[in-house]
Amino acid sequence: MSSRMRIGITHGDINSISYEVIMKALLDPRILEDCTPILYGSSKVAAYHRKTLNINNLSFNAIRTADEASPRKANLINCINDEVRVELGKSTPQAGEAAFLALKKAVEDLKAGKIDALVTGPINKHNIQSEQFSFPGHTEYLAREFGAEDVLMFMVGETMRVGVVTGHVPLAEVAQLITTDKILQKIHLMNQSLREDFAIPRPRIAVLGLNPHAGDQGIIGREDMDVVQPAVQKAKEEGILAFGPFPSDGFFGSGSFKKFDGILAMYHDQGLIPFKALTYEGGVNFTAGLPVVRTSPAHGTAYELAGKNEANENSFRQALYLACDVVKNRLLFKEISTNPLKHYELNDSSQAAS
Repeated sequence: MSSRMRIGITHGDINSISYEVIMKALLDPRILEDCTPILYGSSKVAAYHRKTLNINNLSFNAIRTADEASPRKANLINCINDEVRVELGKSTPQAGEAAFLALKKAVEDLKAGKIDALVTGPINKHNIQSEQFSFPGHTEYLAREFGAEDVLMFMVGETMRVGVVTGHVPLAEVAQLITTDKILQKIHLMNQSLREDFAIPRPRIAVLGLNPHAGDQGIIGREDMDVVQPAVQKAKEEGILAFGPFPSDGFFGSGSFKKFDGILAMYHDQGLIPFKALTYEGGVNFTAGLPVVRTSPAHGTAYELAGKNEANENSFRQALYLACDVVKNRLLFKEISTNPLKHYELNDSSQAAS
């Protein structure tokens, strides 16, 4: 990795708020102090959005490859045909194809080590579907591309970090997909990510129950006693600081979430509704378990806001910063793991000097 890390950004759905939040975030000069941003998108589409939103103080440095990126500018690699048509607020096949082409190119560069991390703009999960992309979302596509056996959708905010055992699946299928082994596997992923990606040596993990009141000792379903609790117990036996299962309503309502470094929910809405209610504008979607770093804003395409200059860019800005932080934390963890004695001696010397 170069001294100034290169962060790839995919433009997402061209008819959405994606370009707006990307450009507003890149207007912050502090971004260039931490990284070199490279947008995988379209100069024509960027110019269209810039004119629509009256953003005059941002220009992209057009480059052909990531190697040409200027560290003092926001860079852009053209990935789509200039004939593409922007139709603000609409889901179109062209927008889906444009989103995929940018993602494909960025993933190629990420595999080749030309960029150090990837921040993905929001896509429409329907219009992006094709023979080349038949996945529920970015997470599943990236897991396939990078050969990850399992990944964890990890929502990260200032007040909490929430992962889910089951992601983009119908609620009717959740109970049959929840197994002790699967919960334990997600606990392992979360524990590893908190240690390596967030630099927390001994993370505390809360596990939520599947049923209301965490089953109320079997009165409202036995899954929490027979499936969830054994996973928590096995994790404890392996030295992981896992606790639960907790009734999710009381857990969030009482503020207990503040006592834990990570929270594992059983299904998508159980974890994401309280997360977005409490941290929406600053929340980030991070994919734990990948050999590469990928983040995205916690919101979707928001077609209803496209072109109105009303979208809040803070979630995208935080996604950029988190990508930088995780890259740094992984390098630090690797260094410590490679030579723990040297790290201990350095810390010991600095403490003695103080």
